[in-house]
Order: sequence, then C-alpha cells, then structure tokens
Amino acid sequence: MIAETVCSAVSVAGLGIAAVTAYRKRFLSAARIAAYSLVPIGLVMTGVVGWLADTAFSPTAWAGFVVLGGAWLLFMITRAVERRGGGTRKERKAAKAAAERDAVAPAAPSLGQASRPAARPADRPAAQPRRSEGSGDDFSDIEAILKKHGI
Repeated sequence: MIAETVCSAVSVAGLGIAAVTAYRKRFLSAARIAAYSLVPIGLVMTGVVGWLADTAFSPTAWAGFVVLGGAWLLFMITRAVERRGGGTRKERKAAKAAAERDAVAPAAPSLGQASRPAARPADRPAAQPRRSEGSGDDFSDIEAILKKHGI
C-alpha cells in the first residue's frame, strides 16, 4: 500500500514539474518529463510494483535470481572461451591445416635500387648573405609560384 502511494506522489510531482516547464515554453523538455513521471503510476496500475514488493521478501524468488545469474554467467564464460579458443578442437585443427597449406615462402630480397648505397648529396654552396628587404630578389620564389599557376 505504501509503494502505491509513493509512486502516485512521484508521478504527481513529476507532472507538476512538467506543467511548470511547459509554462516556460520548453515543450520538448516538458513532454519528456511528463513521460518519465507517468512511468511509476503505470507500474502501479499494471501490478508490477505489487509483484516486486512480494518478490523482494521471498527467499525462493531470490534463489531463482541467483540461479538466473549463474546461468547468465555460465553462458557468457562459454561465449568468451569459444571466441578466444576458435571453436572446437576439430575446427582448430582444420584451421591450422588450412593455414599451413596456404602458407607462402617469403620472397627473396630484390637486388634493385634498394640494395645500392644511397648517393651522397653534393656539397651545398655556401650560404648567400641575406639581401635587404628593398631588393626585388626576395620575392623571386613567390613570383615563380605565381607564374606557375598563371597568376
């Protein structure tokens, strides 16, 4: 009886908050709050709350939840082992035999350009002194880029 009263009070409070939110012109939020606030009263009306209250104090129900949890845990462990191990022993042997059949010997290294020693770069010319900003040669590289693009 107390659970139904609490659920009803929570629903009424939620609908009140939804009304205030709608008054502030936030209709999407108001609709979402109203939906959440109707869940507790819906659970009371369908009898789920009464069933949960009866179940919470039943040792047989708790033993059933323990058995369900053990079954779920066993199922998850077997799935993990199956994924990690690659299936049954027969499947693993077949996959190993197929891998050995399809194995390819590594290719011999090519004797192309990669085997030659890298050529040493030519000696760089001495660094040219910087010219003053007033000269037109400072922008020669920019002019070349502009000419390249037709500008």
